[in-house]
Amino acid sequence: MLTPAMAVIECIPNVSEGRRTDVIEACAAAIRQSGVRLLDVKPDASHNRTVYTFAGSREAVKAAALALFREALSAIDLRTHSGEHPRIGAVDVVPFVPIEGVTMADCVTLAREVASEASAAHGLPVFLYEEAAATPARRNLEDIRRGEYEGLAAKLEQPDWTPDFGPSAPHPSAGASVVGARMPLIAYNINLATDRLDVARKIAAAIRHSSGGLRFVKAMGVELADRKIVQVSINLTNFEKTPIFRVFELVKREAERYGVAVLESEIIGLIPAAALTSAAAWYLQLDGFSDDQILEQKLRETAS
Repeated sequence: MLTPAMAVIECIPNVSEGRRTDVIEACAAAIRQSGVRLLDVKPDASHNRTVYTFAGSREAVKAAALALFREALSAIDLRTHSGEHPRIGAVDVVPFVPIEGVTMADCVTLAREVASEASAAHGLPVFLYEEAAATPARRNLEDIRRGEYEGLAAKLEQPDWTPDFGPSAPHPSAGASVVGARMPLIAYNINLATDRLDVARKIAAAIRHSSGGLRFVKAMGVELADRKIVQVSINLTNFEKTPIFRVFELVKREAERYGVAVLESEIIGLIPAAALTSAAAWYLQLDGFSDDQILEQKLRETAS
């Protein structure tokens, strides 16, 4: 059980399996048995990917991350894997996030420890990213993941892409992994009422920062073949400076250019309450609204 006095680190690993429930649950069980609190399990069959969210003390989080590597690498073979989401590894990405009583530097140290130990235990190439990156060229996850598992062998042969830990050749079934430290991120998808992948890709290009869109937004267009629709898949890296309602409104407006409607949106994993309250205040045009007006917030304050 987490208490306010604890130093708390959050970990949000993404694993390349979103269809086999036995594997998804076995990975969840490995995490739980390490003494952390498993907060969320979000599988996605179209992406063939599951996002786990857990939190706890430094040592418990480290043990859970290493247990997840052991379980996932024994069950997932990327040679037979397919899905809409880019990936280079069975355990594709493992970010550590400071929540309470710890610093970003603490999470960077933890990321490097987990990367080193997972690499040594499994003969796995591991890259460090975001705040843990050894060079600026490796800060962005999309740069490391470009080429995916299928292009990984050729990428690792390049001098600029020698892994931070492990061999300069992919693990045969597990590929490589990316481990790092970052601030909280919102994984947010907007589904469109169309099967036109070109529209989703054009909208993603319009909203993401790297191609001239909104700051703190990463986005790509993907196909959800089982539903015969497309999706704008978004990572929002700073919801305070680029609020989620602004992203939604821009996607909706861009979609209207192509005669396409927004079908729905979804949050993957967990989201800070402040991101939702700011959206509610904006859409309801609330004047002078503050968190002090939220009933549950007042109850927590008076109970402490």
